Amino acid sequence: MPDPVLQTTTKPRSVNELHPDAGAVLLSGASGMMGRAIARLLTLEKYSLLKLVRRAAGESEMHWNPVPGGGIDDPQRLEGIQAAIHLSGANVAAHRWSAAWKREMAESRLQSTQILSQALARLKSPPAVLVAASAIGFYGDRGEEILEEDSQPGTGLLPDLCSRWEAATHPARQAGIRVVHLRLGIVLGAKGGALPRMLPLFRLGLGGPLGSGRQWMSWIAEADAAAAFLFALRNPALRGPVNAVAPQPVTNAEFTRELARAVHRPAFMKAPAFALRLAFGQMADEALLASAHVLPQRLTDAGFSFTHPTLAAALAAATTVQR
Repeated sequence: MPDPVLQTTTKPRSVNELHPDAGAVLLSGASGMMGRAIARLLTLEKYSLLKLVRRAAGESEMHWNPVPGGGIDDPQRLEGIQAAIHLSGANVAAHRWSAAWKREMAESRLQSTQILSQALARLKSPPAVLVAASAIGFYGDRGEEILEEDSQPGTGLLPDLCSRWEAATHPARQAGIRVVHLRLGIVLGAKGGALPRMLPLFRLGLGGPLGSGRQWMSWIAEADAAAAFLFALRNPALRGPVNAVAPQPVTNAEFTRELARAVHRPAFMKAPAFALRLAFGQMADEALLASAHVLPQRLTDAGFSFTHPTLAAALAAATTVQR
């Protein structure tokens, strides 16, 4: 009997109505920051969980090799899963954007998404839904423009990459699977992402705005990002792009002031745009200095409730864990 949570209904069903023994949720990227948070939440919500892993598979795991020519070991084991959550992609801020790293950023997203989408599409009984990570890099550098899910893509490496990333789920959509692309903003968590790298400088009083500080930053607390994946999985009204950002984006200058306030330090050490370009090259303009004023229109219209809707609340939660 199919899980009532994943049937087409007018509203999501509650966790008390789940029947997790009837199937499982497949999760790729479970070892990353978002993967760990989502796995904890799925377990807490009493879902059965099957993880795709690159290392030797253990209990409740399947091995895969998401590279050109690779695939999923024994994909028929996926028969009976009711939903899939796909997280993929090398960290765009992990290295300067050399030609080799640009290829890694693309291949780590496109190959894994294509392999998983094709495997799901070939099943006799495909899952009802695939919730796949994307990013607000789709919109590019847009200044003061307010961006919602219907906004057109921007120009540059990140918009092109995000567009191709989302398009790689085509086999799943063709098989009738409901596909949701969660366009993640800057995820604020205590154990991964940008914040742990920023905190040491800010705690030394060495933080400050990047460039002019006027660029918009669209962020989301880690707990809300994980909850958004589960919400999209459960909510049959959601499909296509969904912005996973908090409802109150801020400028970089505002973010700097709020983070300095959270750690009780001043933040006057500005990083000029020319210095960032010298240090980071193309990444400076497309990631550090780019402005994206993104709103979570489809999430809020569907009734999603943010636990940390304000930056102060999100930073307080993350920095408390960091201490």
